[in-house]
Amino acid sequence: MEIRIQSVKFDADVKLTDYINRKVAKLDRFFDGIIAAEVSLSLTSDHENKKVAIRLEVPGYDVMAERHAKKFETAVVACVDVLKTQLKKTKEKMRGQ
Repeated sequence: MEIRIQSVKFDADVKLTDYINRKVAKLDRFFDGIIAAEVSLSLTSDHENKKVAIRLEVPGYDVMAERHAKKFETAVVACVDVLKTQLKKTKEKMRGQ
């Protein structure tokens, strides 16, 4: 799986990108057909000012999650948890076809 990380209007440090790569790479355990993952990091103006959006390309589907938090790491974990559930559902749909 190819993981692309984009930080909007700031430079993400190496520690953060390594963390994101580790967490997103674990999604292969739940669905082995993931082609690519696009991770978008941005800052917002509200009190929970970190936004993470992750889009996974799987054959026939795109699976996406977006979360806001005070820390990027927290938002990444929340997105990955949502994506795990979505991937399990997608896998069940594909088996049922």
